[in-house]
Amino acid sequence: MLSLTYSPAILTKRLETIKVSRTHKSTVIVCAAKGPRPRYPRVWKANKKIGTISKSKKFVDCIKELSNVKEEVYGALDSFIAWELEFPLITVKKALKTLEEEREWKRIIQVTKWMLSKGQGRTMGSYFTLLNALAHDDRIEEAEELWAKVFSENLEALPRIFFNKMISIYYSRGMHDKMFKVFADMEELGVKPNVAIVSMVGDVFQKLGMLDKYEKLSKKYPPPTWEYRYFKGKRVKIRAKNLKQFDEDQKRSREPHVRGNKLLGEGSVGEATELLSEESSAKDDQQLDEACVEPNEILSKSDEADQNVDDIDRYSDDVDEEA
Repeated sequence: MLSLTYSPAILTKRLETIKVSRTHKSTVIVCAAKGPRPRYPRVWKANKKIGTISKSKKFVDCIKELSNVKEEVYGALDSFIAWELEFPLITVKKALKTLEEEREWKRIIQVTKWMLSKGQGRTMGSYFTLLNALAHDDRIEEAEELWAKVFSENLEALPRIFFNKMISIYYSRGMHDKMFKVFADMEELGVKPNVAIVSMVGDVFQKLGMLDKYEKLSKKYPPPTWEYRYFKGKRVKIRAKNLKQFDEDQKRSREPHVRGNKLLGEGSVGEATELLSEESSAKDDQQLDEACVEPNEILSKSDEADQNVDDIDRYSDDVDEEA
């Protein structure tokens, strides 16, 4: 009888294929173009930072058109970010920088308080921006409340710039007792004062006639021999005695152009450029005239020399003929 049976070779191959398939059951399926296929659910997330400059410009234009009513400002800002999946922190920071350059202190206060009310941007930079804006807007009580809050929450890690700002606020308004209190807190926490703080406190000591305290202060914090300034984007080390001259030179370079005793203001920048171009063209014409004069003199001298040579040749010919 005929019977259908597998040959031994075929049977062994089948078993091998079964084993291979069992061992490679947990392998990762690799796509041809994009590598391993992810096994987690895909969640869309906005990581694009393109367009933050244009958004910040629209943000600034939006906030400038509003009144100073809190509800209106907060409502407009909420509607501006209504369709954002995440809080546009970069856009708001750039808008605050633009408002700071334009010295819009009230708008800075409104935007920063709105941002902090959303629980966003709670950094030292945001608190210092708000403190600076409150000081420029003459809202000293709110600035003191903010200072007390930041000082109590960050007692051991408060940057020196906050102490500098509070001392400058009290120094400009003649609040000497509060200034001394901030300076005492600064010394107690071990924060080393910079040159500006020492000069302000020493000036107040001299005004109040506390010369002994002024001498102690100058001995404890002597003026540094070197200072650092930024010149053309680079950090430059300068001696303290030459620092005043360096600052004056920097101010002169930033001021409008001066011709004679007449100062050309911002409105006449075009005139200044025209005058400078005229001066440069006049100098160039003068140099060209001088350059043209020199070759003419050389040519005239060479002509005189040729004439002298001709005279000598004629004299020598006459002498030969007589001989």
